[in-house]
Amino acid sequence: MEARLGQAETRTILDAAQIAALPSGEAMIPEVQALRLHRWLALHQPLGSFAIAEEAGARTADYIIAHRIPRPAVWLLLHLPAAAAAPLLMAAIRKHAWTFIGVGTFVPHSARRFTIDWSRAGDPMMPPDSLFHWYAAVFTRLYCRLVAGDCTCRMTQLNAPCDAARVYHISRG
Repeated sequence: MEARLGQAETRTILDAAQIAALPSGEAMIPEVQALRLHRWLALHQPLGSFAIAEEAGARTADYIIAHRIPRPAVWLLLHLPAAAAAPLLMAAIRKHAWTFIGVGTFVPHSARRFTIDWSRAGDPMMPPDSLFHWYAAVFTRLYCRLVAGDCTCRMTQLNAPCDAARVYHISRG
């Protein structure tokens, strides 16, 4: 944020979100703090929030790979063909999705397709679209680093009529 927005604008956003300092990237942060940061960033920088969310998502995936996935599992995923690594990675994500989906619901449909749904979160305010963009960035980096370097995760549709749910697809090439 500071590199893109400068210290003064970043401080304004952090103050509005009631957050003392930017996350260091060295540890997970409470979900409520992450949501407040996404919301206030989106209010202050409606377009810029997407680029920041994308970078933050990539850095989150790097943190997950470095600190949350056991080394033997990383080694295995890196040495399997993509067709075998993708279902294993999705199964692991399904088991641990709460660590970055939070109160949202994560529903895998296949090794490369899933839904994130916030409709049952009990939050009167929908998360900003940049948060859903952040999810895509996390999955893009996880799949690029652990499955195949040419993976991209994109939101393919809103799950109408509930715009609190987004469907994602991870493609190659």
